[in-house]
Amino acid sequence: MSFQDFCQSITAPELRAIAEHWHKARGTRRMPAFRDIDPVAIGRNLRYMWSWKYHRETDTFTGRLAGEDIVRAFGKSLRGLPMSEFFTPEVYEIFFPWHRRIVIEPAFLRGTGLIYSRINRNFSGERIMMPLAEDGGLADGIVGATLYRALEFDGKPLEKPTGLNPEQVAFFPLD
Repeated sequence: MSFQDFCQSITAPELRAIAEHWHKARGTRRMPAFRDIDPVAIGRNLRYMWSWKYHRETDTFTGRLAGEDIVRAFGKSLRGLPMSEFFTPEVYEIFFPWHRRIVIEPAFLRGTGLIYSRINRNFSGERIMMPLAEDGGLADGIVGATLYRALEFDGKPLEKPTGLNPEQVAFFPLD
């Protein structure tokens, strides 16, 4: 598995464009730095993006960036917030290991399905996560993007999704 496998798994053209920008931004390095992600080059797709800074010494994440669609889904920005304060404890328990895996291995993630069901939003969509490294080699952050759409219902009361993993995720090792 490689970046190409990860990129080919992405179905949304907007998310694929973001992944391709990540790949171009890294150049000859293993990973790009946060500063290498160019908002102008990303254009309108910036609204789907978000980013976390990883603090290896404390094994924590702090929010860096939240595009307008992400703020709309959560009702708040993650910028400057510890991940443990941004998410509810139940959501943090699921999301933290995913994010940690991205920076520790490092790896890519692609998720699909009921992506925001854990925060009681009835959205279907696709999510990607990619590692960042200020020095190009040791991951110290994540840039991701989430594209979602509200699900249409027939007026019947919504059922809470069952199971612990309504979103299907796949990890791809960094090549």
